[in-house]
This record gives sequence, structure tokens and C-alpha cells, in this order.
Amino acid sequence: MIIEDGRVLLTRNHKPSEKDEEFWLLPGGGQRHGEALPTTVRREVLEETGLEVEVGELLLVRDYIGAHHELAEISERLHNEHALELMFACSVVGGTLGAGHATNDGQLEVAWVAIEELGNFRVFPGELATLLPTIAAGIFVGVYLGDVN
Repeated sequence: MIIEDGRVLLTRNHKPSEKDEEFWLLPGGGQRHGEALPTTVRREVLEETGLEVEVGELLLVRDYIGAHHELAEISERLHNEHALELMFACSVVGGTLGAGHATNDGQLEVAWVAIEELGNFRVFPGELATLLPTIAAGIFVGVYLGDVN
């Protein structure tokens, strides 16, 4: 989670299986076997955004149990998916925005989005629109989000 000047860095994505709807996500992805979490975060952010980051504290933990979410009807794989998502505070220390070399399938762009405008976008998890103002202000308390969409 990279927050600067009232904005958060997100990736804009599109999957044809999702009725041509675009959605926004925090940069990130899967941990490799034997890889420490901070190493995963740095690698994934660099791959998707072109930015080098310093990894800070753990901010949010989300259970994603696919069968409980709107994408469960699209495929059996998504229906059966269960992921634990860990969101860390990060700060940019180098790199070039948009120079990601291993973007995800369907990733259209990476962009800074004003936190107060998040309610206008389809963002996952949706709670980010509510939580980011308090996180950006440094007054957020709590880590575990549960199984939220």
C-alpha cells in the first residue's frame, strides 16, 4: 500500500470474464516458496509498477474465500480459491512509474488515485474506500478485515 499526497497507487485491471467491467487493486501478488514477505512485496510492486519500495508495517489482513464473493460464479477455480492477503505500508525509494516488466494478465495501467475519489471506482477489497482516509491520516487501528469483498 503506497500512499503519497492524499493518493494511493493502484493498478487498473480488466478481465473479459467479468462482463467487461474494470476494477482497481493494490499492487501485489503471490509469494514464492522460500521467499520472505518483504521480498515478495518489493518484487511484486516492481514487477507491476516499475517502482522500488521500502516495506513498512503490516496494515491489513484479508481472508479471501472465493465461494463467498461475486466472482465465484465465473469459474470453479475462483469458487475454490482461498487466499490470505497481507497489505503493508510501503514508500517509494526508486524506479520509474509505469515501467513494470511483469504485469498481471488484464492489467491496463498503474495510476495514483485520490483517496477521496475511491468511492467512484470498483476497488477490491471494497473496504479500502472507507479505510484509506484513516490509514493515510495515521489514525487507523486494526489489522484483520476478515472475508470481505
